[in-house]
Amino acid sequence: MIFGSIVSKRSISTLSHLRERIKQTENEIVQMFLLPSQKDEMQNFPIRGKLSRKDPSVRILDERFIRILKIFKWGPDAEKALEVLKLRVDHRLVREVLKIDVEVNVKIQFFKWAGKRRNFEHDSTTYMALIHCLDEAGLISEMWKTIQEMVRSTCILGPAELSETVKILGKAKMVNKALSVFYQIKGRKCKPTANTYNSMILMLMQEGHHEKVHELYNEMCNEGNCFPDTVTYSALISTFGKLGREDSAIRLFDEMKENGLQPTAKIYTTLLGIYFKLGSVEKALGLVQEMKEKGCAPTVFTYTELIKGLGKARRIEEAYVIYLNMVKDGCKPDVVLINNLINILGRGSRLQDALKIFDEMEAFQCKPNVVTYNTVIKALFESKAPASEASVWFEKMKANGIAPSSFTYSILIDGFCKTNRVEKALLLLEEMDEKGFPPCPAAYCSLINSLGKAKRYEAANELFQELKENCGRSSARVYAVMIKHFGKCGRLSEAVDLFNEMKELGCSPDVYTYNALMSGMVRAGMIDEAHSLLRTMEENGCNPDINSHNIILNGLSRTGGPKRAMEIFTKMMHSKIKPDAVSYNTLLGCLSRSGMFEEAAKLMKEMNSKGFEYDLITYSSILEAVGKVDEVRNPVTS
Repeated sequence: MIFGSIVSKRSISTLSHLRERIKQTENEIVQMFLLPSQKDEMQNFPIRGKLSRKDPSVRILDERFIRILKIFKWGPDAEKALEVLKLRVDHRLVREVLKIDVEVNVKIQFFKWAGKRRNFEHDSTTYMALIHCLDEAGLISEMWKTIQEMVRSTCILGPAELSETVKILGKAKMVNKALSVFYQIKGRKCKPTANTYNSMILMLMQEGHHEKVHELYNEMCNEGNCFPDTVTYSALISTFGKLGREDSAIRLFDEMKENGLQPTAKIYTTLLGIYFKLGSVEKALGLVQEMKEKGCAPTVFTYTELIKGLGKARRIEEAYVIYLNMVKDGCKPDVVLINNLINILGRGSRLQDALKIFDEMEAFQCKPNVVTYNTVIKALFESKAPASEASVWFEKMKANGIAPSSFTYSILIDGFCKTNRVEKALLLLEEMDEKGFPPCPAAYCSLINSLGKAKRYEAANELFQELKENCGRSSARVYAVMIKHFGKCGRLSEAVDLFNEMKELGCSPDVYTYNALMSGMVRAGMIDEAHSLLRTMEENGCNPDINSHNIILNGLSRTGGPKRAMEIFTKMMHSKIKPDAVSYNTLLGCLSRSGMFEEAAKLMKEMNSKGFEYDLITYSSILEAVGKVDEVRNPVTS
């Protein structure tokens, strides 16, 4: 007897109480192995269905076996339990054991043991059961080995198993492995269904493999028996939108309707965003109307996209009316929609409407978050409200349990700087540091700029150096601000040193940095050097803006004479960047100072036709100069 041998081996100890405990434990195990009575056996059968009592495979897993598995893990004791309980090893048993709440290593050992049993081979259901266990346990390497084993085995894998495997690998960020498995299983005459292709397309889209999505779509269409459905079109339209291939997205939208498929609210919402991105506001509004006519109710996401798009197009009143109608129609706004609307109203100087919407949030059971408070504080500054009101909202935010973010501090610092409350801004920067926030380049940039404007150049430079020490480097925008102020206070050599330093650190100068240095050069009378830097800027792939050309035009108009200034101006007229009001006024001032009044008068007419306003100082000086010339030409005789 096996149990007799176990007892003899474990009774080596001479201590009587230990011998008794060992016998007691073994008796418990024996009791576990005993076959149940007819009454007990009846209780172990499933209640539903008429299943044969003679078939051991249909028995629900015996509680005694589960106890054995939990206490002794997988090993000889558990194997013996299977024999005594007459539990036949089949696919159902394996699946049931893998459902038990035991350590995953026990499941792995049992699975491997079952696979070595005579007359038993794992099928797709047992493999998938283990794969799910390994996925839940986070054993990615072991899961991938099991998937590979399943693919190499002779078991039949259908589209459902393929879809599920792809989803699991996608969740584990194993995109290339998912593609490999897809093509291996497909090569074994498993015809993927639309659901299988959708799983692949969604995985690729979520992981940013957008180009592969289109390739897979073409492959799907060429199958002949597998056609795209709304899920496919939804994923593809979204993908093309993200790739900037708006025309392809719109063409697919039309194609799906031609194929008799009704677009979902999600697809309409995606198209809405694409139309707004293209500036086709009327088409976007027409799409919403079509959506309603087709009986597809707009969701809160649709309304969010609509309000965002109208706000971007500066159609603020329409955005506000959309919100009011949405609420009237019974669609409850969420915090994202409200944050967007408050931002739009704040930028449109409609502070009271923005604050009213904030107050309505409680009625919608919509809790403000850190973005909501940030947006309100920003709206207060943009609407020129007293800075003290922003402080009140900051305190209110903290009192309501919303922790300020680094962006909150950045908004406050920038707002206080613009309202000449630099000391308050400096205190907030210190508080930000005490709270453990990393240095925020935007906050430093605002402070450095304000200190520079106040001609506190050394304080500005100290902050700049502090940011570099804390971050290891600064952003191009912070360098640009410091270069600008060095140029303004006549410390051009230091400005040039900073420009070279940022390039050495691998921080590419942007258009603002080039403009800042060119402006400093023009101030120092180094017009040719500034003009040369403009050409260097273009050669380095940094596109000049209107300010870049106006800086050079200003320098030439003051020192280079009207001829060179007019040459630059004419060149601007024939380039992509056309002269603006500043360009016209700069040249107008140059012509008036040179006594070229006829040319100035022609330029004024041209300005008027283009809708540009005259600079009042320049205009007055021209009138004064014309008057003096007239006095010389027509002396008053007494």
